[in-house]
Amino acid sequence: MKHTVAGTIVLAAFTFASTSKPSLAQGCVAAHSAQPIISGLDSIDHPGSSNLLHGLTITTGFRTYSSYKHYVGTVYQLQREIAHNEVQNHVDLYDLSLNYQINPRWSFIADIPGMTATRHQQGNINRYRSGGIGDVTVGAQAWIWRPPTESHGNIALSASIKLPTGINDAKGTTILSNGQTQVRPFDESIQPGDGTWGFSLATEAYHPLLFHTYGYFTGSWLFSPTDTTGVKTFRSQPGEEINSATDQYLWRGGVSRAVPKARGLALSFGGRMEGVPVRDAFGASNGFRRPGYVISIEPGLMYSYRRYELNVSGPWAIQRNRKRSVTDIAHNTHGDAAFSDYTVLASLSRSF
Repeated sequence: MKHTVAGTIVLAAFTFASTSKPSLAQGCVAAHSAQPIISGLDSIDHPGSSNLLHGLTITTGFRTYSSYKHYVGTVYQLQREIAHNEVQNHVDLYDLSLNYQINPRWSFIADIPGMTATRHQQGNINRYRSGGIGDVTVGAQAWIWRPPTESHGNIALSASIKLPTGINDAKGTTILSNGQTQVRPFDESIQPGDGTWGFSLATEAYHPLLFHTYGYFTGSWLFSPTDTTGVKTFRSQPGEEINSATDQYLWRGGVSRAVPKARGLALSFGGRMEGVPVRDAFGASNGFRRPGYVISIEPGLMYSYRRYELNVSGPWAIQRNRKRSVTDIAHNTHGDAAFSDYTVLASLSRSF
């Protein structure tokens, strides 16, 4: 029975652990890559999940948010709302993830992200619509202990290479203040990718707790050693003429529990922190970027039926912080960024 509960709580966890990558702060501090929706338990602890020991799992993911609340540091810019001049982004992120289980410990992982987005400013006739393929990642994941474990807990480590497949210079016509028009690249927050090489490292961990609950933790960091993307911003502040190729990070943790007398259904609750650092871990950090982070609470639910797994969660922001960038520090300024209140995430996976 303990094995059955463990597998029921998060049957999809193994699938999402394999594609753990950061999907960053909502809004102008935007991310273009996928993320695990719910995690915490290894599905192959479930006696009926032996099909996951070898074979393919395909997952389709969706994430949507609308950002419009501007922050400088942690201070909300109420005057933008009063003046009705806030910038509004609506972003839909799509994702196709593959997990091929080679043996109980090792799996091959790959991810193909996509995006559609709109951006406009109240009272401004410039309205932009962007979309396309993001930066594809391929890699491998390994569990430290061969599952299923006696403790019913485990830790996974993964590493992936980010390929420069993403569209980073989608363009549109801008009407200038003098009435003339010019074709310019869209703002980086609605570009499907950054078009540079990179790599990511991620970890998943879970362990049983009291009262039939499981604790989980996931962490991932996307490293972008390239300095800039080479795409012009047309910004006036010195040093911000080209977009920066930024690192991205995501940390999540919480608890999961099966719903009594509801076979295949489980609920989870946790917290998350995601964002863009001021400086990258490797390489220079020149160019224009909006560093910052969002801290959110994240309720979620999971439902499994035979070879299908459905995951839904809704992170709600409780703290937003637009930090000073390298160019902000150099010029003693502090740019702003627009954030959303909440995000809706959903995914459906199928094992073969």
